[in-house]
Amino acid sequence: MEYITWDVSPMLFSWGPVTVRWYGLLFAAGFFLGFVVLSWMFRREGRPVEDLDDLFIYVFIAELAGARLGHCLFYDPAFYLSHPLEILKVWNGGLASHGGYIGCLIAGYYFTKRKQGYSALWLLDRGAFPLAIGAVFIRIGNLFNSEIVGIETTVPWAFIFERIDMLPRHPVQLYEALSYLAVSGVMLFGYLKWTNRMANGFLIGMFMLLMSVARFFLEFVKIRQASYGFESALSVGQWLSIPFILAGLFLVWRGYRQRLV
Repeated sequence: MEYITWDVSPMLFSWGPVTVRWYGLLFAAGFFLGFVVLSWMFRREGRPVEDLDDLFIYVFIAELAGARLGHCLFYDPAFYLSHPLEILKVWNGGLASHGGYIGCLIAGYYFTKRKQGYSALWLLDRGAFPLAIGAVFIRIGNLFNSEIVGIETTVPWAFIFERIDMLPRHPVQLYEALSYLAVSGVMLFGYLKWTNRMANGFLIGMFMLLMSVARFFLEFVKIRQASYGFESALSVGQWLSIPFILAGLFLVWRGYRQRLV
């Protein structure tokens, strides 16, 4: 059977000492698109767009730091705790989405404590779509890096990642990207239809629930990423998804129970 051979270079181009990778470009594009949409939401609701300048900085730093620390502490703690300076070498790769989400939540909360007139749940509801669409770009970046690959399979759409081996595997990066694209559509629809009907927290709860459920089930066709032995039927990614699922269920229930209309 003919499978899709994936041998795309993770490098977009090099110019002297400067190297631009697809992952970095897609990460930046997702981040930029998210803030364009968030700016539209602020203008639509009569909020000062200038406030986003500070939020942009907080989220960028917190998301990057959270994703890096999440990877180091969730997936390879023995190595990074014994080599702490390696944590700073972000350019060597290794970011965890759960850590990035935690970082964004912290950044949003910190922003609302420094700016008057915002509640954390109000802001996080508006950030649900940017977070979801950013995850789409990141998973496409993972595809270009030939990382976070799926288990071996014989489905006709299997990918052979030549930079890893010659085995046909589930293109789980695309599965996740498409799942998160669907979630981002729900988040945008929800913002337009539900923000004046549900209490604050409903949308971010829906985001946490849908994203984490998708991640939980897709982990079954993904190679486990943790470097340490983990005797469990569930992967580290699945265990990390469970608290988000529970928190999402609570926020959706709370938002619906306290609905405004």
